Parts: sequence; structure tokens; C-alpha cells
Amino acid sequence: MTTHTLEGDLLVAGGGISGVCCALAAARLGARVILCQDRSVLGGNASSEIRMHIVGANGMSAGGELQNELREGGLIEEIRLDLAVHNPQRSPALIDLLLYDKCRREPNLALYLNTTVVSALVEDGLIREARAERPSTEDAFLIRAKTFIDCTGDGRLGVEAGAPFMRGRESKAQFGESLAQDEADTKTLGSSILFQARKHDQPMPFTAPPWARRFTADDFKLRPYGQSGFDLGLEYGYWWIEWGGCLDTLKDNERIRDELLAITLGVWDFVKNHSEVDASHWALEWIGFLPGKRESRRFSGQHLLTEHDLLTSRPFPDAIAYGGWPIDTHPPEGVDAPNQPPCTQHHLPFIYDIPLRCCVSAGPRNLMFAGRNLSATHIAFASTRVMATCAVVGQGVGTAAALALRQNTLPAEIAADAQLMHAIQQQLRKDDGYLIGVSNEDPHDLVRQAAQITASSSQTNASPENIRSGHTRIVTKLPSERQQPGLHRWMSRDLPATLEIRWCEPVPLSEVGLVFDTGLHRLLTLSMADGYTRKMLWGRPQPETVRDYELSVETAGGWQSLVSIENNHQRLRKHAFPPIESVTALRLTVTAANGLDHARVLEVRVYG
Repeated sequence: MTTHTLEGDLLVAGGGISGVCCALAAARLGARVILCQDRSVLGGNASSEIRMHIVGANGMSAGGELQNELREGGLIEEIRLDLAVHNPQRSPALIDLLLYDKCRREPNLALYLNTTVVSALVEDGLIREARAERPSTEDAFLIRAKTFIDCTGDGRLGVEAGAPFMRGRESKAQFGESLAQDEADTKTLGSSILFQARKHDQPMPFTAPPWARRFTADDFKLRPYGQSGFDLGLEYGYWWIEWGGCLDTLKDNERIRDELLAITLGVWDFVKNHSEVDASHWALEWIGFLPGKRESRRFSGQHLLTEHDLLTSRPFPDAIAYGGWPIDTHPPEGVDAPNQPPCTQHHLPFIYDIPLRCCVSAGPRNLMFAGRNLSATHIAFASTRVMATCAVVGQGVGTAAALALRQNTLPAEIAADAQLMHAIQQQLRKDDGYLIGVSNEDPHDLVRQAAQITASSSQTNASPENIRSGHTRIVTKLPSERQQPGLHRWMSRDLPATLEIRWCEPVPLSEVGLVFDTGLHRLLTLSMADGYTRKMLWGRPQPETVRDYELSVETAGGWQSLVSIENNHQRLRKHAFPPIESVTALRLTVTAANGLDHARVLEVRVYG
């Protein structure tokens, strides 16, 4: 192999959803990022290789409009909104392309596909460099960075660096968790292989190979199939095709894949040839060859997230993300446990904080992690493991790492630095990340000191002053003392509509940030399941979102237009301009939304 030396501020190992969001967040904040992904595509379990839909805090059901907005914001919302508009055909390959495109557009991000981190050099409690290899080109890379972030899922980088980790299921007594096992064991959640099928205009015979499993109706009495609904039809399935949790999901992955293929073809053979479902015209279109892995290693961090933290929505001063998916446990035996439900979902009363300390190693002081390998018990992990939660954790970790690098603070020291943690949380809020109870306190945001905010019209309780309430969503799935009542948005009565921000004294202006309503109460994610997709507004912008708008400023010379935007579909828009001195007012004129008859604006920020 030819060896190359690479230098950067951050090495992110792993290009799943958490790794991509981590790398993008850090790169957009000016850090020089190297992202290594061991596959030829980005996205992990959401990629075209596995095709699992991205779920998170809003679970599998939509909330009421203007009642509970739980869908994740920030980078994962940007990705979902782009996919909804640019991939109406729901091509699984286009999420690979979209993630690749976003990485390639970032000048501070160097992407290395088909490249696996294989070792790390640790000196004096710090990772000094990591070695990565790309067999397809016979190249090796010595990567020197200041901070190392493991987003590999399996924890390859951290293990090579000697970071402590856990695996298996803890006992009730270990951490006082009522949902844990009576006795600890080494079992985990199993892995799954998914398939896609298509209906044809003629009979499509299928003969299972001799090595496929053979099933009967008794095997599936608790495992539904061939039904309309979320993801139980014939066109896509099935998450409950699960196996391998009694083995080592890392070392036995090849065996697990082979058995999952036998199981998947056996399931299809039963559904098509032996069940009561009429699948005579259906044929397999695709079957995965890469198991979608749920669980392997979990790192030991500065804090271990537990069942109690989730159930009580425990506040953490170093929160960088939130979760809300149920505590979702599966029998490790998977389909070999036909008398057990394929999952047991313990729905949470509240959404909950995820602290930075769950993402900072108890070992090497410059090692961080994001994704399913964060520091949590098996029971807490059963909620944090889903991809939208991993995404916001990734953005939080990337943001924290980038800001800590600016002041040469080691990851191990970030959480103890209250001023730095405040800056990290404020940056996440600026980038539309939601943190429970954290309001906009940015001293540089000039809207907070504006003398007057007026509008051409407004609806009841939706006055223009709401754009500086400090919050950008309605969340009631919280303990009462953690809620922030209010609509947190201006809503006009009609269109066109104008919003005007005026200052007593002229201010400089070089950047305007806007947050629009994108219907965060709804489900929205790329899915190959027809029934699930019908519960979304897919293939179009979200109807609440402002489509066409113009920004203008008033100076001593009168009003002048800064930018005019058409066909917007994004929630967060940032506009940078050459510095303008002595601005007395900013005007936002909304001429159209993507479906509603009025404007909805959650936040406006102005920076000099």
C-alpha cells in the first residue's frame, strides 16, 4: 500500500447519518474535517444498501398542528426537506447522492469513501493519529488531528484507541432500571435484512432455494405481514425479520447475513406461496445483502444515560440533543422466538435531554462519539439508537468539537466549561437545533434589542413579537416546569404580508437568519413503505413553509432590496451580505407560501 499523511482539525470515522451530520456541522463552523466511511455510499442504515427509514422523537404517529412539534430540526430537517422535494419518486439511491452532495459542497470537508480506520496511536492519554486503509486503491492514510470522533456504530476507532466500552444487557440491580433483565447477559438486539417487491400484470412464480428457511403460519402469529399500514405491506419489509442478537453482531456478522438471507427468502416464500395473502402477481425487486445492525458496542463516557434519565426528562446543563423514541426492546432471538412479540415499546411520557458527557470518552481525552455507540445502558440505548436521534447527537457533537477547537479546549474538558457549553448550545439554537428549555440568548442577535416589531396583519396569539420569543417550536410532551408556552411564531392573516423590525439607533447588518414553519408535528422521512409514506406530505414542500419572500433594509438613503427568493422549501435560511452600515429597519415581505393562505415565521435574527 502507498501511505499518505493527512492533517486536519477533526477526524470523523463513520459516514452514517450521525457521522454525516457531525462532519457537516463542524465543517460549516470552520473546522477542517476528514470524514472516513468504510462503504462506497454514505447514510448507514438509511442508505440504499439497507433502506431503513429514519425515525426519531415523533415516533410513528403525527401530532396535532400547533400542539406538539417533535420532529428533529437542524441538519436532519434540512436533509428530510430536500428529499421530500427532490426525490418524489422515493429512489433509495438518491439519499446516497444527497448526502454525498452535501459533503462535497463543503470546502472544509475531505471525504474518503471505502476507507476504514484500522488503528490509532495514543500517547499521554491523547489520540495522536489514526491509520485508515482503502483496499480498493491500495492506499493507507496516517491521519493527524486534534479531535477524533467515532461515528462508526461498532466503535472501531475508539476500540483501537483503547476506549472503555460495554456490550450486552445490564441487570435491574446495576442501575436501578425496572425494564432491565433480572440477570445481566451478553445478548443484544438482532440485525435485519429488508426487501422490496413490486406488483406485475401477470403471475410471477417464486421458488425458494433449498437453503431458505421454511415457515408456517404459527411462526408469524405475532409478526404481521401483507397488511396495509405503516410498513407491513408487500412492497417493503419487514423490520421484524431479525436475527443474531444471541451471537456477536460484530464478529459473527457474516454468519448473521447468511442466516438473514435464508430467513428473508423463507418469509417471502411463505407469504407468496403458502399464506392467505394473494401475492401471485408480486415479485422481489431487491433484497439487502448488508444487515442493518441495531446494536454492538456502547462506549463508556463521562455520563451513562439510564432509564431514569429518560423517564423523568432529567435536565442536563450540557445537553446537546434530545430524544423521544420509545424504549424499544426486541427479543435477541428474533424470528426464532415466535411466541414473543417482535418488539416491546415502552412509550415515554416526555422527550428527554442527551448530554454532551454521553459523547465524550472516559478514556482518551480527545475522543468523542455520536450515534448508537454513545454512553447509555442497554435500556436507554433502546430509545437513543434510532437515526434521527443519532443525527441530532451528531450535529451536537460536531458543533461542540468545532467550538472547543477554537479555544484549544480538549473534549474531556468541555462540559465543565460553563461559558463554552453556553456558546455551544447557542450555536445549536442558531442552527435550528432544538434543546429543551434553551432559548435564544445570543448577545450578537440585533433583533433581540430592536425597538419595535410590526406586521401588516397577525392572527390571535401570533403577533410579530413572537419571532423573538427565543423559541421556535411548540412542545408539550415535557414536565410542566420544562415547558415554554406560546405559539412561538408570527402568523399573518393573509398574503402578501410584511414583517418589519425597527431599531432606535442605526445598526450594521451582514447576515439575516430566518426560521419558517415546516410542519414539525407531521411525519416526514424517506421510506420505501407505501403505507407509511401515505401518512406524510411527500413529493412536495410542506404547506406551512414560506415559498416566496424578499428582504429589504432601510438606511438614510431609503429602502433597498437585499435578496428576493422564490420556491423556498427549507425551514432555516441564512443570508449573508456585504456589510451594510446604519440600517434603521429590516423588512420581510412574504408573497406566497407552499399551501397555506398566510405567512408563518418563527424567528428572525440579524447580525452585524
